[in-house]
Amino acid sequence: MSEHDTPHGEVVGTGDGYGSTAVRLDQGHVEGTGGLPARFENPGLPPHVARMSDLDEKGAKRAEKQVAALFGLSSLGTVLFVLAYFVIDPEKSGFIPGIGNASIYNVALGVTMGLALLGCGVGAVHWAKTLMPDTESVEERHPQRASDADRQRVVTNLMEGGEKAQLGRRPLIKFSLAGALALPPIAILLPLVGGLGPLPKDQLSRTMWKKGDRLVRDPERTPIRADQVTIGSVFHVLPESIKDSEHVLEDKAKAAVLLMRLNPEDIKPQKERDWGHEGIVAYSKICTHVGCPVGLYEQQTHHLLCPCHQSTFDVTQDCKVIFGPAKRPLPQLKITVDSEGYLVADAPFREAVGPSFWERGSA
Repeated sequence: MSEHDTPHGEVVGTGDGYGSTAVRLDQGHVEGTGGLPARFENPGLPPHVARMSDLDEKGAKRAEKQVAALFGLSSLGTVLFVLAYFVIDPEKSGFIPGIGNASIYNVALGVTMGLALLGCGVGAVHWAKTLMPDTESVEERHPQRASDADRQRVVTNLMEGGEKAQLGRRPLIKFSLAGALALPPIAILLPLVGGLGPLPKDQLSRTMWKKGDRLVRDPERTPIRADQVTIGSVFHVLPESIKDSEHVLEDKAKAAVLLMRLNPEDIKPQKERDWGHEGIVAYSKICTHVGCPVGLYEQQTHHLLCPCHQSTFDVTQDCKVIFGPAKRPLPQLKITVDSEGYLVADAPFREAVGPSFWERGSA
């Protein structure tokens, strides 16, 4: 029957109330039954094709050895990864065919981790395709929650599936799988743990400053005579030994100092006078809040200001915090002059510079 044979607006049904022909868009409102059949027709499955391992025990044994070999390759890749991580110098590089000059350390870690993951994955796929049951089954559609009997049947089927996977009959696969699953995570966790680096020990508490180290301008690295520091002036200084540093940026971040000259009568604490020289005082440039550089000096008020979070320190009161989130004064560097009149450190910092940390201690 064609659409021309159907009366306008009429829906032709199949007679069971569930199926009907398509409704034309110009047929207006059509009410349906909203029902569903109790059961759907089984579409059927193609006939099962037996595998070599299903028909021949020798084929099954051969597949078992292949799976175990792949799992063993995964374990070997993990062991080689660990060896490469500890043995190969991270700074070593060389020519690698197809890649060119590259880090041997990175390539070794990548290849060995790839072997560990690839062996585990390919082994699992080969196991599933050759030894695990591959028969398909059709389950009749049922309400969302099955009956207690059906639920128990599912549990039983799962247990039987484990037996059909031949874990009990194939101990070689069972033990090699345990190694393949247990070892590869090491290749992921080891760089995470090892990448944390060594403990800082006392590196956070020490700077490069030592007794007799000349104060030099930053960035010119020229020494400073006491008569060159006038009242109201400020110098950004570093220890002269910074030139010998192997980690300049790291050492500079801790050793940066501000040098100022005040009228000695304006300095209130006796300790600040004693640690300075004729009104010249030196304080850490690293803010005690979160380590920002204290880079602004107000000559009239003798205030040091951290522009990042507005912490303000009073130089006339041993750099006491008078405003902002910082909780501790800036550490003072004890200074003096050498025989040539150049300003030098009379001692290292007596306390850790910068923000607080658990083992910091006190001055």
